[in-house]
Amino acid sequence: MGSRIQRYHTIGLIAVAAAVLPFVLPGDYAIHLATVIGINTIVVLGLNLLMGYAGQVSLGQAAFVGIGAYTSGILTTKVGLSPWLALAAGVAVTSATGFIVGVPLLKLRGHYLAMGTLGFGMIVNIVLTQWGGLTGGTIGIMSIPPLAIGGFQFRSELSFYYLVAFSVLLTMSLAANIIDSRVGRAMRAVHGSEVAAETSGVDTARYKLQVFVLSAALAGYAGSLYAHHATYIHPGTFGFHQSIQLVVMAVLGGMASIWGAVFGAGAVTLIAENLRSFQEFSTIVFGGVLVIIMIFLPAGLWRGTGDVLQRLWRLRHRPAASRSVEDV
Repeated sequence: MGSRIQRYHTIGLIAVAAAVLPFVLPGDYAIHLATVIGINTIVVLGLNLLMGYAGQVSLGQAAFVGIGAYTSGILTTKVGLSPWLALAAGVAVTSATGFIVGVPLLKLRGHYLAMGTLGFGMIVNIVLTQWGGLTGGTIGIMSIPPLAIGGFQFRSELSFYYLVAFSVLLTMSLAANIIDSRVGRAMRAVHGSEVAAETSGVDTARYKLQVFVLSAALAGYAGSLYAHHATYIHPGTFGFHQSIQLVVMAVLGGMASIWGAVFGAGAVTLIAENLRSFQEFSTIVFGGVLVIIMIFLPAGLWRGTGDVLQRLWRLRHRPAASRSVEDV
């Protein structure tokens, strides 16, 4: 109960910080980056549930983001559907795709599962690139209409930022509830040992599929938000490079940390933005960051930094006699 109350107190603090943030940022471009960080955070929260709590590796999460984005883009520009209905359809299509793909893929484990999700991501990117009549091919889809409520359109950076911030808070609350529930305990059991979980009566196949579909749905929702924010999408945004960035976000913030998702998404998004002039080296940079974090801070920078600071605090405030004995 205490940890649950603490989680909601933290969500409340994040809500206050998100409400105040636009007033301290220097301009629309900074608010735009904050919005992109929020969209990435939604994807990473789903990835954290999948990888950090259920222990299932996915290297194709950008494909689900792309499916959600293209579903919204196609339905609004080619069919004339309402953006909100298109967004709901994006979530439904990615959920259905996650279910269809997850049934065979989740029979694999470890590196085989990683390679399977990687292959799925490549297939989706090829389809988005080659099916020009539907997806626009390498050109992509332009003039995607913004989301609107009545006569008010979420067209400005500030208005869309608050929409995304509200979505992030809802997603964090959902993730916190799942972690504290029976489903969350089952997910952690699956992560610890699938054999032990099965012998304890946990339906591991069902729980793995559920969290896989949920992570796909969150990615699709984030993709639809991105489509209506950018109003232009193309296949290059949802390729293997983006999947690697999403994994680095999850690992950097801490794969079993809700709050670390915000930190990881923010850090990697800002690094990627500053590496635009060196795009050809960005994959090497993120690969190196991933290796370093996994070796030296496997719990992620968020939790790892907190542990280091806590140890330094204890060391500083130990009695002098205790320090001298240990030093000797």
